[in-house]
Amino acid sequence: MKASVHIVKTLLTAVALGVGSSAFAQAYPSRAVTLVSPFPPGGAADVVIRMLAQELGKEFGQSFVVDNRAGAGGAIGTSSVARATPDGYTLLVTSSSTMSINPHLTAKRPYDPFTSFTPISLVGYATNELVVTATLPYKTVGDLIAAAKAEPGKIAFGSNGVGTLSHLMGEMFMQQAGVKMLHVPYKGAAPAVADTAAGQVSVLFANVASVAPMVKTGKLRGLAITSLKPTPLAPGLPTIAESALPGFEANQWWGMWGPAGLPRDIVDKLNAAVTKILSNPDTVQRFNAEGVGLLTGTPEDLTAYLRADYERWGKVVKAAGIAPE
Repeated sequence: MKASVHIVKTLLTAVALGVGSSAFAQAYPSRAVTLVSPFPPGGAADVVIRMLAQELGKEFGQSFVVDNRAGAGGAIGTSSVARATPDGYTLLVTSSSTMSINPHLTAKRPYDPFTSFTPISLVGYATNELVVTATLPYKTVGDLIAAAKAEPGKIAFGSNGVGTLSHLMGEMFMQQAGVKMLHVPYKGAAPAVADTAAGQVSVLFANVASVAPMVKTGKLRGLAITSLKPTPLAPGLPTIAESALPGFEANQWWGMWGPAGLPRDIVDKLNAAVTKILSNPDTVQRFNAEGVGLLTGTPEDLTAYLRADYERWGKVVKAAGIAPE
């Protein structure tokens, strides 16, 4: 008899816990949610996160507060979410740099992009552009490849710094084209763009929005974009893939994650909200104005997208001989 009573009590407790969990999810969010940005304020990533936070606040009727936790190449903010309680009130919106590139460049990683987080949704991407100094004779990607083959190591390409996406795009370009160029790292995008326009270096892979003013004034010439398909973010430019190197793809992109163990019902609620927001024509227009295209999909789509990008950059880093630090 006692055993039967114990079993009944156990079952009732389990049911109560299940109902409690469901009720909790239905009430979510009942207070402010923190969106951690592992980048300093003002950059492209920060603009994306703040626009998303604003729309999520409208959708849920709760504040979504952006918390900039920059440092260590994004590792400080990113790892803080990995350690957070998986209750949906601390989320991460970050880019490919922290999830698919930096793990290959860090000897002691404070987080694992696949096991430390719960995937929620893709958010968007920014295509990049291959530009050259406008006074140079290169008019196409083929022209640049031919010149680089004729003079191995003579043509200099700039980057935002060692291990940045702009650097790795140059490495991938050289690997796929079978050419050798001289890498000149800068401390950030602004000096790299300025020196390419001035002819101190000849070639640069950069975010479309960051080079648009120089292209418009004729100081830089755009040859192609790094996405697989043409984009209205860079009208009239062909892709590197269709111009000379089939399969070449290198975008900066953003996604949303929670800590590992985030309940699926909360994940689904957030995913549905993000998908609704990013399907709104007004939102599309606002993001496009910042040079950002939108991506949506299931949590599983985010994991697959991350896996492909992670493996892509892992191969590039290894082939380039860049040692983790």
